[in-house]
Amino acid sequence: MYTVTKEIHFCYGHRLLNHKGKCRYLHGHNATAVIRLESSELDEIGMVCDFSDIGDFVKQWIDSELDHNMLMHQDDPILPTLQAAGERVYVMKNNPTAENIARLIFDQVAKGGFPVVEVAIYETDSALASYRRPSGQ
Repeated sequence: MYTVTKEIHFCYGHRLLNHKGKCRYLHGHNATAVIRLESSELDEIGMVCDFSDIGDFVKQWIDSELDHNMLMHQDDPILPTLQAAGERVYVMKNNPTAENIARLIFDQVAKGGFPVVEVAIYETDSALASYRRPSGQ
């Protein structure tokens, strides 16, 4: 099995509804998304995927949707205020945890036709959450 990994760096803000600690307050992160692709075969030039192809695809989507944006749960009571103020907001059905952000990026990469098996998000230098393709798929 062959594997390639691409990292994309971006910044975002969020808060977590019903969190007991300080993550219930608006705050931000300098995140790193780590996208892992896998294939049992290489293409005609010997690659799983060109690093620039996956990098350009993911970077374009992250830049337009997540980078320097507030990621907010659809039920967050401050959401209408942020929208009325003209702030950039990406509305999520779930709490904007690192786990849910990893799944969000995973789904976008899969929609792009890439053989993604895992997306991990470093929310900080020492905190990592990931989503991977379920076994057997």
